[in-house]
Amino acid sequence: MRSLIKPLRYFRQAGLGGLLVLSATLLLSGCVSLDSLNPFSSSAPKIKVNELPALDSKTELRSLWQASIGNAGSYSLAPAVVAGSVYAAAADGSLARFDEGRQVWRVATGRTISGGVGTDGKIVVVGTAKGEVLAFDAASGHESWKARVSSEVLAPPSLADGLVIVRSGDSRVAGLEAADGKRRWMYQRNVPALLLRSYASALNTGKLTYVGFPGGKLVALANSNGAAVWEATVATPKGATELERITDVMSAPVMEGNAVCAVAYQGRVACFDASSGNNLWSRDMSSIAGLDMDGKQLYVTDAKGVVHALDKESGASVWMLDKLVTRSPTRPLALGEIVVVADSQGLVHALRSDNGSFVGRAKTDGSAIRTDPVRSATGFVVQTVNGSVYGMAAH
Repeated sequence: MRSLIKPLRYFRQAGLGGLLVLSATLLLSGCVSLDSLNPFSSSAPKIKVNELPALDSKTELRSLWQASIGNAGSYSLAPAVVAGSVYAAAADGSLARFDEGRQVWRVATGRTISGGVGTDGKIVVVGTAKGEVLAFDAASGHESWKARVSSEVLAPPSLADGLVIVRSGDSRVAGLEAADGKRRWMYQRNVPALLLRSYASALNTGKLTYVGFPGGKLVALANSNGAAVWEATVATPKGATELERITDVMSAPVMEGNAVCAVAYQGRVACFDASSGNNLWSRDMSSIAGLDMDGKQLYVTDAKGVVHALDKESGASVWMLDKLVTRSPTRPLALGEIVVVADSQGLVHALRSDNGSFVGRAKTDGSAIRTDPVRSATGFVVQTVNGSVYGMAAH
């Protein structure tokens, strides 16, 4: 058992070097919280927000529909999208399905939902603060099964080919049968004494699941039995203190072709051969928000709030945008000719993918957008902290 330590809480604050110290708290887990540590927290220092430049050209970001689910509280609750259906959750236990903004069903789970939504279009799965995994029929909203994992669930479950991948707050990964919730396997590994609480989900591709871990590791797990197929190093911890050595992969890996890429806080961004784990390229970069990529480029929001475009084949810089550094931008979402990011002021931004210039902007309800924009058949979906859900498209 780990000895008692006094880890520090942090929040992501652009322009001040990423995660800054707020307060000390006594915990058994050795986790460093990003919930109360983020710029959306009422305890976070108020930072003057930069004015935004005028748009270079007009790309209309249009709201196709709007719905409401409920407040996310201190959690980061991402919606899930399959075909024309959007599934969203609130911290008070509400879970709903919306088809083009029309509510199809809504259930009150009676639990505190702490992890965003995962779905394969057949079942809808959420996690709770007490380590429960709840599954519901996607068509009707009726409860299908319940299961329990080792600790609170902060990351959205990932579903593919009859397997539900659940990452719990202690960095253990469980493979559950989608049919009944029975555990197929559990993967755990040694983690550093001090780690960041992470909302990073796993990337479930059907045969393999790719998971980023504290200490800068990326692991490919076999979905059949949970065995590690390969392990790669995204970043190596450096520094004299535990704080300096925090090098956690804080966002879900992404894949394009046979390349799987990940980025670590206080570390590097790196791409690997998805089959073997061989390193394709890497470069220094720190990120909490995460990354996305298309056929040509990889897009990263770094820990200061700068958005980068890197060449997918070499990692060379293509462009960078620093106009959002005080707005805590989300992970980028690559959508063809544009890249979408949202911010802590409730704005959604469209950037040109070839040069990073602003080409579109849209308002939501004014509360922070803490979760990643999610790709949909008609564009993308965003969910605000206050619980507004928007289906948007670029024109």
